[in-house]
Amino acid sequence: MREVWRMWRYSTMIVLTVLTAGLFAAVLIPFKGLPLIPGLTELRPANVIPVVFGLLFGPAGAWGAAFGNLIGDFFGTLGIGSFFGFWGNFLAAYLPYKLWQERPLESPRQHWLRFLGAVLLGAWGCALVVSFGLEAFKLLPYSIIALAVFMNNAVIALILGPLLLRLLAPRVNRWDLYWLELMDREDRHPGPAPRLGLVLAWLGAGGGFGLGLALSTGLLAWPGQPPLTMILLPFILVLLIGCLLV
Repeated sequence: MREVWRMWRYSTMIVLTVLTAGLFAAVLIPFKGLPLIPGLTELRPANVIPVVFGLLFGPAGAWGAAFGNLIGDFFGTLGIGSFFGFWGNFLAAYLPYKLWQERPLESPRQHWLRFLGAVLLGAWGCALVVSFGLEAFKLLPYSIIALAVFMNNAVIALILGPLLLRLLAPRVNRWDLYWLELMDREDRHPGPAPRLGLVLAWLGAGGGFGLGLALSTGLLAWPGQPPLTMILLPFILVLLIGCLLV
């Protein structure tokens, strides 16, 4: 995870962060008038950006997605949930590029299964964090926001992601803007246990999202069941540890 912090040493990575944030916000804002859940979330075709720009620009794409979402929230949805939206959208870009690792920057057609996994992992991580936060502050039931965030991320990224990546990847390669080429190897060295980290990320994000959905919809229940946030907190911690190790 060191590249997340060390990228700030590179002026080009900072520029790519600003570019990602500006583009993400610019596409988010016009759709604020099409709310899915008034005051909290809306139709978001911009959600293709975290995945694609995460794969292209690595940590710059992750920070850009986080700050871009925060900027977008200033136009109608700013609140306590914005904190969780910041980190949720960070994960929507961070988890895909960590899963992709150092494979060639190509169209998803060459790595379609890994691209599918990257989209799902990012969408689960984002949905879990955002829904956990809104449930904790009693702003909205977990099931409603979890499904909205997941569908907004996964469906849009799977439809638009391959097209956008196919359009941008050759240009990013030609202009030497691929993040692995911009950062020195010692500044982007993998974490202490990348494989274990990915396993924990899958367990935390996928397991937490699925269990939370089952409990919040009543598909799973037991006597004396503790609050949903207490049940999901270990999954959040497992996801965090996975992010630190990968």
